[in-house]
Amino acid sequence: MPHCDLCRPPMLPTFRKEDLFSGRCILVNGPVIVGAGPSGLALCAGLKQQGVPFILVERSNCIASLWRNRTYNRLKLHLPKQFCELPYVLFPKNFPEYPTKHQFINYLESYAEQFKIEPRFDETVTSAKYDETCGLWRVKTSKGKFPRDDSVTEYMCRWLVVATGENAEKFVPEFQGLTEEFNGDVIHACDYKTGKVYKEKRVLVVGCGNSGMEVCLDLYHHNALPSMVVRSSIHVLPREILGRSTFEVAVSMTKWLPVSVVDRVLVASARLILGNIEKYGIKRPCLGPLQLKNSEGKTPVLDIGTLSKIRSGDIRIVPGIKRFLSDGAELVNGQVLVIDSVILATGYSSNVPSWLEENDFFSRDGFPKTPFPNGWKGKRGLYAVGFTRRGLSGASMDAIKVAQEIGRIWKSETKQKNHSVGVACHRRCKP
Repeated sequence: MPHCDLCRPPMLPTFRKEDLFSGRCILVNGPVIVGAGPSGLALCAGLKQQGVPFILVERSNCIASLWRNRTYNRLKLHLPKQFCELPYVLFPKNFPEYPTKHQFINYLESYAEQFKIEPRFDETVTSAKYDETCGLWRVKTSKGKFPRDDSVTEYMCRWLVVATGENAEKFVPEFQGLTEEFNGDVIHACDYKTGKVYKEKRVLVVGCGNSGMEVCLDLYHHNALPSMVVRSSIHVLPREILGRSTFEVAVSMTKWLPVSVVDRVLVASARLILGNIEKYGIKRPCLGPLQLKNSEGKTPVLDIGTLSKIRSGDIRIVPGIKRFLSDGAELVNGQVLVIDSVILATGYSSNVPSWLEENDFFSRDGFPKTPFPNGWKGKRGLYAVGFTRRGLSGASMDAIKVAQEIGRIWKSETKQKNHSVGVACHRRCKP
């Protein structure tokens, strides 16, 4: 008697000769998740709760490598802890309202341990593409800087989740003379730990975001002589308004008022509390802080004491840089600034375009083309977590959505497969 269709051995996918390679190939019964930062961990926790298997790959040797290895020692969360918690687990009650980076790392380690999340460390994704022939994603990873054939692994999966985040790579703009002429030390803010080594040195901080502001303040506390380049307009807000977090106040108001009205309230409060900052060389944008965040992803600066040092002259504001000299920098206003060191607080960028072979979902800058809150889902099983430009709360929202959708599909298809095979064998394949 001939076999029924459901009892025949499954057809294996066919590949072109040029697609074959000598490394390991692993068929994943679930999604492959790239990135073991807060976004990846949040997604894994959701999948664990639904019983969905997965593989989590991470290029570094630890979870949350950005927080652990590329942040300065004095860093604290910019927002209150209730807005930075990952799904399903609260911060410990004894944590302060603004946890330190070490407390946050401990929280993430406990989170991974609680959900038994075990990333595959030291695996760098070199390419990921969708194979139309077999209907699966093919994700290649390698170990080490000079991978051998036996260190290359290809994962084949139906779902691919990009959780590498907005800050995967440091952004270093080009400046005339910085590498050719300037004789002082130059580092990116991701390599800055403490101002202790800059005591009594003249340091130019390029960038006036939250990192630039905090690095300047740390330099001042370690008796350095910091100057900060403010080239474009920025919003500087007090961290708290009437004893409440500014972010919390803004979130509460947006539930009842238009964003434009909330922006006017925030700017008016900032002027009342912080004073006129334009006379110190810091200009405010025409768009309000929330509108600017939503349209361009530019985060307002939350002041934690830097402005008072700018007012006192302990931190100097300078305009843009024209070129670097051997012992300083020529500014766009013609002034020459003598400096010993440069710290580039110039931000970060996504690294997705360097390895993901996909043109529909992600833009050239490595962010989903569809804006929040719909930028979490692409086509053919491709998802993104942690690209909302809304911090940890936005990443958590995406993680929950992705976990629920994959969980629903996985459970439905698993149940259907088991049910169908059982009935068919009972009715048509019984000896």
